Order: sequence, then C-alpha cells, then structure tokens
Amino acid sequence: MDILKVCLSSTGSIIVLFISTKLIGNKQMSELNMFDYINGITIGSISVEMATSLEGDFYYPIVAMAVYTGAMLLISYLTGKKVAIRRFLTGKSIILMSDGKVYRENFNTAKIDINEFLTQCRVNGFFNLDDIDTAILEQNGKLSFLPKVAARPVNTKDLNLALKQEKLSLDVILDGNVMEDNLRQTGNDVEWLKRELKKQKIESISDVFIGICNMGNNTLSVYRRTGASSTEDVFQ
Repeated sequence: MDILKVCLSSTGSIIVLFISTKLIGNKQMSELNMFDYINGITIGSISVEMATSLEGDFYYPIVAMAVYTGAMLLISYLTGKKVAIRRFLTGKSIILMSDGKVYRENFNTAKIDINEFLTQCRVNGFFNLDDIDTAILEQNGKLSFLPKVAARPVNTKDLNLALKQEKLSLDVILDGNVMEDNLRQTGNDVEWLKRELKKQKIESISDVFIGICNMGNNTLSVYRRTGASSTEDVFQ
C-alpha cells in the first residue's frame, strides 16, 4: 500500500513540477540569478518531499509548489516592468576593472576574491591583465570582458572581407529515416533527396545514418551507416 502511494505521489509531483516549469519558462534553463536558483532548488525539494512522504496530506506540498511558482511569476513580471525593482531583486552589474584601473571597493561589494578574478581571466583567455580594458561582474555571477583593441580577435570586417551569410543546416535523415518536416522546410522533397543520394552513390535511404541539408547552398552532406567501431581511447 505504501509503495502504491509513493508511485501515485511521485506521478503527481512529476505532473505538478512539469506544469510549474512550463509556467516559469526557459528562464530556469538559462543563467540564473541567486534568487531564481534558490527558488528552483526549493521547488524541486518540495516535489521530492511530496513523492516520498507517506504521512500527511499530499495537497500541502502542491500548495507550497504553487506558491513558489506564483512568486517567481510575479517577480518575473515586476522585474520586466520596473528597472528599480529588477535591480533590487536581481542586483546590478558591477565594474571591477576599467581603463586599466582595478576598483578594489567594487571587489568588496561583489564579494569576489582577486585570485578568483584572475582565474576567470585565464579561463576566458586573458593571461595578461594588460590585454583587458573592462571587466564586469554580471547579475548572474558571470564575468564579461572587453579586450583592448590590440588583444581582441581579428574579424572579417577588419580584413575587409565580404562573406556570404551562413544559413541553418537541418537534419533530413536520421538513422535511415527521413525527417519530412525538416526536408519540407529546406524547400526540397523526397525525390530531390533520392537524386542527391544517387549522386553520392548511395542507393537506399536506409543506408544513411545522418543526412544534413545546408540551406545556404542547398547541398546534402551524408554519413553512411557503418558497423565498424573505434577501439582507440585517445582521451585518457
């Protein structure tokens, strides 16, 4: 009887958690601020408690999850309407370094250690502070860097190159199956697919493991099925 109750309450918690995440949206999948992070953990903890608790009424944790979800929705709405509220609830960006000057007081405000700052500089490819013009601690706890002109990567604009804009590439064959919606989105049909495969000396769609259509030049890249496997472990 207890096992049945756990199964039912687990199913219920999954459903409620699914509805909660749908209401909150993809924000929980992006970089979170501290408040969102704590709220997300709390909702998850309540759902686990609901799934494993054999005592008490099951609707208590449901109500608690609804309250936390409602609070996050309200805060999301308010932060989208008022800048002052957003800064109060989610914080604001802090400039740690600018024009070659390191602001010690801002480090204290951000509660970030200089060694941690230097580590993040190296992680982002800056092994010399002289290459950094501005460093900002963002609201989500990540560091953003603006390199000096001499240290920033060269782009095609710097080289005066006129390049054609790349387009999406869509999977049109996966494991021998035609992805018809994707194929239609590329503006092609199965007959075009067969012709392209024939050009690459492939007789059957079932012989293809992955087929990718580049929408920019309407070309098909094909990776055949193969029974061979690599036994080399090069990532030790």
